[in-house]
Amino acid sequence: MFRRRKSGGGEAPGLVAVGEPGALVLDGVGKRYRHGVTALAPVDLTVPRGRFLAVMGPSGSGKSTLLQCAAGLDRPSTGAVRIGGVDLGSLSEAALTRLRRERVGFVFQAHNLVPSLSVLENVSLPLLLAGVDDAEAARRALAAVGLGGRAADRPTELSGGQQQRVAIARALVTSPEVVFADEPTGALDPVTAQDVLALLRQAVDGDGHTVVMVTHDPSAAAWTDEALFLTGGTVVERLLAPGAAQVHAVMRSLGRAAA
Repeated sequence: MFRRRKSGGGEAPGLVAVGEPGALVLDGVGKRYRHGVTALAPVDLTVPRGRFLAVMGPSGSGKSTLLQCAAGLDRPSTGAVRIGGVDLGSLSEAALTRLRRERVGFVFQAHNLVPSLSVLENVSLPLLLAGVDDAEAARRALAAVGLGGRAADRPTELSGGQQQRVAIARALVTSPEVVFADEPTGALDPVTAQDVLALLRQAVDGDGHTVVMVTHDPSAAAWTDEALFLTGGTVVERLLAPGAAQVHAVMRSLGRAAA
């Protein structure tokens, strides 16, 4: 597997091999619903630690199903999902809930902040649910997304982009194995979206986090190390170090094929 090499010291950016175990591994993961409807054909995928992966495809392509199975929000019909080496299929519902709470971060398009809580309390929630009282860690997470001075505010006092920054801080505060981001820039204007994507990129490059992002936006995918494309529940294309023009061309061809 490969990851993008950071530029510096006169070395051109590129791709370098990584041999560490995958933060996320899907081994033949598929999903069938009642009446024989296949939402996701068996997928084999390894996402190394420190990788930023985009999952893309037309509406109904299976990208949300892939994310839900990978994050432990839905159980696959076939195959195995491992996060940090832990087989999710071997866990009880209670243990799976604990794993999602302690080792997985989530960023959604709608932010999903609790309006009655302060910004700091929202970021602290994953820690408190895990039995950890560490307000200082929450303050550091807020500072890292540029909102250290808004800890006492309520989410309704923030802009949409600021609320998404809070959601990112909340997702990262437990230092999870994987952060799953579902259309994190879908409700943001282009400038604010770029700021949010830069934060996710920094979380990968600066802190070694692993981010799996579902998106329909070629500009968003261009921030990632790899783009994975699905149609009809099947992986049909993968691009390393994707550019916006490349991604747009693939998405356009998939749209024509689905028409």
